[in-house]
Amino acid sequence: MPPLALPEFRNEPLTDFTQEAGREAMTAALDEVGRELGKAFPLIVGDERLRLDGTFTSWNPSLNTQAAAICQKGTPREVTLAVEAADRAFRSWSRVPVEERAAVLLRAAGLLRRRKSWAAAWQVYEVGKNWAEADADVAETIDFLEYYAREALRYAHGHEMAPHIQEFSEYVYLPIGVVAVIPPWNFPLAIPVGMASAAIAAGNTVVLKPSSDSPASAYVFHDVMEAAGLPPGVLNIVTGSGGDVGDPLVLHPRVRMVAFTGSKEVGLRIYAQAAQVQPGQIWLKRVIAEMGGKNAVIVDENADLDEAVAAAVASGYGFQGQKCSAGSRLVVHERRYRDVLDAFVTKVRALQVGPAKDNHPVGPVINGRAMATVMEYIGVGKREGRLMAGGEPGDGEGFFIQPTVFADVDPQARIAQEEIFGPVVAVIKARDFDHALAIANGTEYGLTGAVFSRDAEHLARARREFHCGNLYLNRKCTGALVGVHPFGGFNMSGTDAKAGGPDYLGYFLQPKVVSIKHR
Repeated sequence: MPPLALPEFRNEPLTDFTQEAGREAMTAALDEVGRELGKAFPLIVGDERLRLDGTFTSWNPSLNTQAAAICQKGTPREVTLAVEAADRAFRSWSRVPVEERAAVLLRAAGLLRRRKSWAAAWQVYEVGKNWAEADADVAETIDFLEYYAREALRYAHGHEMAPHIQEFSEYVYLPIGVVAVIPPWNFPLAIPVGMASAAIAAGNTVVLKPSSDSPASAYVFHDVMEAAGLPPGVLNIVTGSGGDVGDPLVLHPRVRMVAFTGSKEVGLRIYAQAAQVQPGQIWLKRVIAEMGGKNAVIVDENADLDEAVAAAVASGYGFQGQKCSAGSRLVVHERRYRDVLDAFVTKVRALQVGPAKDNHPVGPVINGRAMATVMEYIGVGKREGRLMAGGEPGDGEGFFIQPTVFADVDPQARIAQEEIFGPVVAVIKARDFDHALAIANGTEYGLTGAVFSRDAEHLARARREFHCGNLYLNRKCTGALVGVHPFGGFNMSGTDAKAGGPDYLGYFLQPKVVSIKHR
């Protein structure tokens, strides 16, 4: 097969919903997917579709009596079958030329591009994303497929070694085996596809355990990959609980690597489990773990306040604050504190809350457990800060919470230290820029951050001293783009892997050196 000649990578454009064409496409897709809600999905193991006695349901968080999808309750037995299927498929897939593997990803990107609104509509119903958030998730998914196809071709060249008078040496990369992919629900297509497509592009096979809150998007992924020509067994899907599916998958001796995104608590558990060498296991498992953040937006004394406040609102309340990159702390220089706080609260109070299908700026949190947790944190916040907006559940039959602002929060308060994962922002006063940096760095996390300032020296200091994986200067701290803002954090935010970046595929490959003596 001749080498692929690909144009330079470019990010997928977002849909403009101010235009009639974009609105009509999304409305039609919502109608189409609305007729599919409550659909039953099987386990996908090799070339088999398995249906079990036990099932569970994912629900529409905007209308909590409406079933989104019905899935099988996988057990350790199905995990074993899936790993065995992936292990068998690895023997052939790992030997498929890289050009063919890349071509599968590129065809899948093209198929998903043509069905972009359909894929986004599933997210509107199943996780409560508004139109723009769902569309951006699908665009990011397309980006991952396009980017990792190109990265697989780049890694296939290996590295040139130093010359030697008696030998020729080559440095090549080999796929590693079966990869367990365990994603969260909040980016239900982009994150699982990002992790799984990197593994597949590198020549590995995958067992995917989607979140039980967003399983339907895993099948969107499988549909486009199967249509693109991916052989059976390369991508297997086993739905079910963490105890019945997640733990056995992480511990299986034939699993070579675990790629995880989710909470710190689950990430630490997986990290510890993967370190336990099982009987028959002949390798140390690799782990990618992205585990969240408590991100700060700093507003300096001489910042553009209109720009800073608008970005802080978008960072804090986009997708109801249910992003690991969310700007949940707003740190403001004391000389601008009152002005920023007043403008911020005014904008937050104007945010409309309602069903995602109707494209409200703020939709529901994911489920009843999340709602109870966020409301508990709001109760804590009422003791730790001054409530300026929100603080109550929203109206309707979904899991709605009013966008909430607490002012005058101590940097060491719980609501300033713990990841809430909801529409809650703590506003903190800083004495000066030194103090603002100290506050920003004063948590166990280090994922994203933003600094708004016109002071070149302060921006330079932030580059050196603001300890986070993704730092944004004079822009919001959410909305990372594949290839432009490779994403991943420090400390308890994860294992430093940068999704959508030039190092990422290396985690799914093992280097080998072959030296040939000249005759």
